Amino acid sequence: MGKKTIHVSDFSGTVLGADDEAVRIVVLEHPDLVAGPVQLDATPMEVESIDDAALDVAVVEIHDRHGHGEPRRVVLTASEFDAMATDVPMAQLLKTAERVRPPKTRRSAEKVDYGTIEHAGRPHRGRVTEEEARLVRERLDEVNKRLADAGLRQIDPVDPEHAARYGFPVEP
Repeated sequence: MGKKTIHVSDFSGTVLGADDEAVRIVVLEHPDLVAGPVQLDATPMEVESIDDAALDVAVVEIHDRHGHGEPRRVVLTASEFDAMATDVPMAQLLKTAERVRPPKTRRSAEKVDYGTIEHAGRPHRGRVTEEEARLVRERLDEVNKRLADAGLRQIDPVDPEHAARYGFPVEP
């Protein structure tokens, strides 16, 4: 038994032939979008007018007391935003304005403790602690099941590299 996949435009329901090109459109923001980005398929003809219909917009964040500590994101036409600059043209203002740097990521929040049963035996570049090695040796079946469930390599105590890394006895 075989399976046949039929590609259909999400916009019009038009069936795309085997030689037809499907265009993928990712919707990042929309007032009706509730659970994050989605993708839609369309024919090339259906998306030809998107570039012509595109708006020049400014997307801004407003940091004030009305946001209760969170910025409000607002989209407005570029011409409406440009009109707000009355002293200096907006293009010049944007060139000389202070740059916003993205917040620094906190590496300590990402640190994984391999000395716990939840992470022991996971592949990593760091040194294996005695606690991690002990957990792997004492609970090998549990560690290997967790690794297999996660699609990771399992630990083989007779593999010389694994034996040395986790302190398994090496047989001559």
